[in-house]
Amino acid sequence: MDYWYTATETYDKNYDADGSSWTKYIEFSSLTHLTELVSLDGLLNGVIFEPNRGEKGDWDFIIVDNLYETGFFNSLDYVLEKVKNKPRFNLLTAVREPDKRCEDIQIPDFEFVGYDLLDKDYSTSALSNCGGFDETFLPTNLNQYGLIDSFDMAYDIRDRLFKNNPEEHHADCYVFGLWRHKELGRAKNASR
Repeated sequence: MDYWYTATETYDKNYDADGSSWTKYIEFSSLTHLTELVSLDGLLNGVIFEPNRGEKGDWDFIIVDNLYETGFFNSLDYVLEKVKNKPRFNLLTAVREPDKRCEDIQIPDFEFVGYDLLDKDYSTSALSNCGGFDETFLPTNLNQYGLIDSFDMAYDIRDRLFKNNPEEHHADCYVFGLWRHKELGRAKNASR
């Protein structure tokens, strides 16, 4: 399995000063049990830094798939350099289409947080930013981070999601296993 890395914005009740964005999101999503959203969704948890895309830019580190910039990078050291002055973020290790149970894989200094379903242009999570697919999964199928806990359930939901919604662009997804760094970027109770 290839490990990819990224650093994303945090999204929880501390997102804005009065918590209104979080409150509106919880109402929209019906994910009332979330404590924080840890997602690969580019709108809700976007990459916290802009890579240099110039002629002598960061292209050696940027992962591109079928002409899509994925928001992932092939070097943890590269990502760490980009976030060294950022106060709050989620430092993530990810595996696209894992072939074994990620919840059983230990990565030093990281903890497994769950599986996300990301559409194939790497922009939208079918779990957290599509208004729900109640015919396929319910809010209660997701953990406190808006992710799926189990390998088997992630693939089952992914397969049924596309079968039930073949015309929906965001229902054609990759399964991603996600681990979050236990300490870096995790400023307690910090607001943006």
